[in-house]
Amino acid sequence: MHKLTSYEIQQQRQTEAEAIGSEKRLPIIAILEDIRSLYNVGSIFRTSDGAHLEAIYTVGYTPHPPRKEIEKTALGADRTVPHQHFSTIEEAVAAALNYHPPAPSGSAALRRRGSTMLAALEITSNSRSIFEMRQADFPLALIVGNEITGVSDTALSLCDFTLEIPMLGVKHSLNVAVAYGIAVFECVRVLQHV
Repeated sequence: MHKLTSYEIQQQRQTEAEAIGSEKRLPIIAILEDIRSLYNVGSIFRTSDGAHLEAIYTVGYTPHPPRKEIEKTALGADRTVPHQHFSTIEEAVAAALNYHPPAPSGSAALRRRGSTMLAALEITSNSRSIFEMRQADFPLALIVGNEITGVSDTALSLCDFTLEIPMLGVKHSLNVAVAYGIAVFECVRVLQHV
């Protein structure tokens, strides 16, 4: 066993051009509602690239590209993950539920995404553990919220279900970018069995 060099790792990865044009993305749209930190947003972009998500929708006052602070943390993922900004959560949710991935090259027809589920990463009275996700939960639009107040009541009222990360210690929450990473890679694990 040896630690792979940056060059060896790069040889196993897509090029930026391949990533941008890829049709085989994880069927998840991340909806970032009123996140304050540019660095959290950049980190979420980087995680989304690592999981090869379909898109990121930023909402409200969530910062969005182009911003140098996002680019610094995203390390170029702001160029490889499709993204769009919306003024309201209702607009973002409507776009996510009606999302159609780009058609394959040379095809005039749009591929259908299927029936999208809408979930929030939030502790509620009937949240289920992120570790109880199943393939029937996809395609998925996943809402993550503000660092202090979480997902808004308006957004929660639109959701099919809520997910939480079981917390075993004293604290009841994680940094939004960390929580998002755990949730997204649990989705990757579930979908790898498709």
